[in-house]
Amino acid sequence: MEKIVIHEVGLRDGLQMERQTVPLEQKEQWLTTLIESGVDIIQLGSFVHPGKVPQMADTDLLFREFSGRPRGSVVFSGLVLNEKGLERGLACGVELFCMGVSASETHSKKNTGMTVAEATSRIIAIALEAQKAGKTVQVSVQSAFGCGYEGPVPQKNVIRIVERYLEAGLTTISLADTAGHATPDRVERIFGTIKRMSDDITCACHFHNTYGLGLANTYAAVRAGVVFIESSVGGLGGCPFTKIAGGNVCTEDLVHMLQQMCQRKDIDLSKLLSCAGAISTYFARELPGTVYRTGSIARPEAVA
Repeated sequence: MEKIVIHEVGLRDGLQMERQTVPLEQKEQWLTTLIESGVDIIQLGSFVHPGKVPQMADTDLLFREFSGRPRGSVVFSGLVLNEKGLERGLACGVELFCMGVSASETHSKKNTGMTVAEATSRIIAIALEAQKAGKTVQVSVQSAFGCGYEGPVPQKNVIRIVERYLEAGLTTISLADTAGHATPDRVERIFGTIKRMSDDITCACHFHNTYGLGLANTYAAVRAGVVFIESSVGGLGGCPFTKIAGGNVCTEDLVHMLQQMCQRKDIDLSKLLSCAGAISTYFARELPGTVYRTGSIARPEAVA
């Protein structure tokens, strides 16, 4: 098994569904703890119109505040949807740009106001501009395993978008299960198909736990050779433009599973549990995550 790379998206995907706006100072506290945990990539926010997603209104400020601080090897990522978002991201220190296209026509129109074909052409152009600026780019296919409005999404629709990415020279590709419809067998099958399309491809996954299959699907993706896993502290999150929004795969539950499998022992699980507990206290409710409430099992080597 290759070293799994943890891409923490709680400050973006995790918070975008929350009605209670989190002030910048509170986000900074949680971000500091996440950095200390030793996860590999942290998504600080998205560059969207503050009127549509008020929770992301201070994304630029958060990047500027932390870009100059010591943070070891942690990479900061940001989500962009259009040219203006790219411009803002370039101005405030984004290192990894994430952007994507939905494989569902209905979800694409609700999320971007564009057809899949229109969105694909636009995102590819933006991605190439980011690469010209010397930035790392990850492109995604959203609703890759199903759509809350349309139901099943044909695999050929996903492959068509991946082909467009590869033709443009974009080789770091994420499949996002926006509606939470994925099952482990389909995850292994479609990632296996995509990895055979190019020797240069690097695969990432982004699963939602809408129907309780998030962690199982993540494990299936790892078995299929996926290296980058996107997850959210506490299991927060959900897409505001899908029919039924479900939280993300929970970061501390994911790390706990990996450590039980003798992987990623370098990540400080206690920091993640502390962060999840702090977020639970802030919102005054239990979060979808499990291990922050139950506590972790002793590491395998401790009982060998």
